[in-house]
This record gives sequence, structure tokens and C-alpha cells, in this order.
Amino acid sequence: MPTNHPSPAADPAGFLRHLLDVAIARAQPAHTLAGFLPAPPPGRAVVLGAGKAAGAMAHALEAAWPADKPLSGLVVTRYGHVPPRPPGIPARIEIVEAAHPVPDAAGERAAERLLQLAGELTADDLALCLISGGGSALLTLPAEGLTLADKQRINRELLASGAGIHEMNALRKHLSRIKGGRLAAACAPARVVTLAISDVPGDDLPVIASGPTVPDESTCAEALAVARRHGIALPPAALLALERGALETPKPGDALFARHEAHLIATPLQSLRAAAAAARAAGLAAHILSDQIEGESREIGRMHAALARACAAGTGAFEPPCVILSGGETTVTLGAGAHGRGGRAGEFCLGLARALAGQPGVWGLAADTDGIDGVEDNAGAQVAPDTLARARAAGLDLPGHLARHDAYGFFAALGDLVTTGPTHTNVNDFRALLVL
Repeated sequence: MPTNHPSPAADPAGFLRHLLDVAIARAQPAHTLAGFLPAPPPGRAVVLGAGKAAGAMAHALEAAWPADKPLSGLVVTRYGHVPPRPPGIPARIEIVEAAHPVPDAAGERAAERLLQLAGELTADDLALCLISGGGSALLTLPAEGLTLADKQRINRELLASGAGIHEMNALRKHLSRIKGGRLAAACAPARVVTLAISDVPGDDLPVIASGPTVPDESTCAEALAVARRHGIALPPAALLALERGALETPKPGDALFARHEAHLIATPLQSLRAAAAAARAAGLAAHILSDQIEGESREIGRMHAALARACAAGTGAFEPPCVILSGGETTVTLGAGAHGRGGRAGEFCLGLARALAGQPGVWGLAADTDGIDGVEDNAGAQVAPDTLARARAAGLDLPGHLARHDAYGFFAALGDLVTTGPTHTNVNDFRALLVL
């Protein structure tokens, strides 16, 4: 993990970026995966995986698996998210790419191939399932009565609706032939070991990538309620199937999971704790609010600003100098006038900057730990005490950018985007406030 760091007082922005780098490093599969591997099976070890970290997880597994034991398989990751291959490690797992957050035909083909590989397993074989955030879009295999075009439209509408990740994935699971435990069902009678990186509040395995290899407690009725609550139109055949319960997923207690186990190899809280330790090593108090914060991004930004302002004034629960950390998954509800660029981390920073109102001594950073905020090329953005003053000097209208959901345009004009490139892991939102 990164050890050298800028001084919090001399370079607050650089120090916050250091904390982000520490958090991302803690979640790298190369540092965590080997300790969770089972013994090789009597038969074959076949890897099945999906998610933004799938490429890095595959590489870590190839490096850790005994060279004299069979290993093969397929994983699918987002376009541009295949990391460089470690030197000296032969390729034994195929890595393919597909679209995220809106699925495409490449993801559909990959999901078909994964189901086919699963169906070829025997009782002597081991399925090593590498699951990480992003797998919901990358594993697209429409249920009966749906087409890929239907799934793409539904995904777009869900992303714009403000629905939480648990809601979105409840609907996605019931409209799929591979999510919600169905990939695990296809692996029978093989032993299945799932290794997952959590990108969801509460580290809920059935929600990570829509839980393709674990039991699902959500129901067709709940999926139908999500669609109705958020105005998601469903094709008549899929609507009828949900109403009749015909698209139900495998449930806890089902005998098909008898030879299954699942492990979390990296979580948001672990990364927040690593960042907190780095802050303390720099002589600062560090406070983790929660790794499960959800809600509208701009409102969560306003809440964080209130905490920071109280801290700076000496009237809050925390005393300066300190770092305040949080994680989770916020949302952005797009209205009819939304035509800007940006994701939830940038929108958080717009809300934070507006509510801080130039508060002296407070800096902030928010980023998505996969390196991509929404669909842009940045991970997030930073806020400083002079953000509003520089914006006014540049002729930028923060309320206007907020109304258009145009965080990218606002922070790009100020030179305050945080850009990491794909990080090859994904433990969800990372937010840090520095109060001096």
C-alpha cells in the first residue's frame, strides 16, 4: 500500500488523494484472494466470474493456484478494465469484456458461455466463482419474455430512477436466467466456492452483482413492486410471469446450495479502516461515519458539510484536526432537465461545496473506487475552501450545474476532477473530509 504521503497541512488535496489510494490498494485482489482459496479438487477447477474486478481477480488466482493443478475458465469485466498481466504468470483463465452500466451483446454472449461451462461440471469438479460489483450489467441473460433491448431500456430507466441498489438488483435478478443464484444452480453437482468483493452497503452477498451464485431472499412480488414504484414498464410476458411467480429465484435452504460456500475477500469497511489508519499515521484523528450511507448524493454532501462545519467551529462531535470518512452507495435521481455529465461522487461534491459555502479549513474528496464516476473518465472530484470563489471567477454557476446534474463540467473547469483510471477493484463510494 502507498506509504509516502503529502503533508495534510501543506497539501490537503494531495493528502486526501493519498487516502483514496490507500483505500483502493487495500481492496486489490492480489493482496487478499490467496488466503481464501480451497484445496484443489479431484477433478477440474473451473473459474466463472463477472465484475469490474474480475480481471484482477483472475490474475490473482492464476498466481496463487498450484502450477501443477488444472485451472481454466472464463470471466467477464468492463471494457478497458483488464489489468496488465503480472510478469511470469501464464494465462489460464480467459478474460472477455462487455459494457457497463448498460449491458450489450458481448455481455449476453459471455453469460451464455458461463452457463454452458457451469453445465459441464461434475461432482468431482470445483467451480471458483469470482464476483464483484458491475456483474449485474456484465451478466445479462434475459428471462423468458424479454430481449436484450428490453434489458437495456430497463437498466437505463433504473439508473435514472433514483432506486437503491437493493431495489435495482431485486428486479434485475428476477428478469435474468443467470442472476439470483441461477449460475450456482447450473453448476450442480459440482462444489462451488464464491470469492466476492463487496460494492454494496451491508456487504450483502445476494446483492453483489445480483448474486448469481448465492441464494436469493427477494421475491417476484418484490421485483414487481420495484418496477411499479419507479415507473419501469415491463413487456407483457415478463409482467405476467412476475405476477404469477414464474420467475422465482432459488431460495435459502435449497438443497442445490449444500456444497456451496462464499467468502468476502475485500469490503468497503476494510478500505475505510485502511484510510483511517493512514490518517492516524499522519498525526490526525480519524472517524468513520459508516460504510453503508445511502440517499441522494447532493443531500449526503450537504449532511457531510454540516458535520465538517460544526467540527471546524468546535461545536460538533469531532475536534479538528481530523479526517471524516464514509462509504456506501448514494444515488442521483435524474429529472426531465438533466443533460449534464457526472456521477454520484461528483454530485456529492457539488452538494458539499454548496453547503460548505467556502468554509475555511475544510477540504473534501469523493470518488468511486472502481475509478469511474458514472460513465465518465474520472473517479470523482475534490472540494477546497476556495472552490466557490474560483468558480465565480470562472463564471461557473454551481446551482445551475447542480440542476443539470453536471458535476463533470463544473469540476473539470476548475481542474478539480479526481482521475485514477480503472483501478481493477470496486468497494463502492469513498468519501473523505479533512478539517484543519
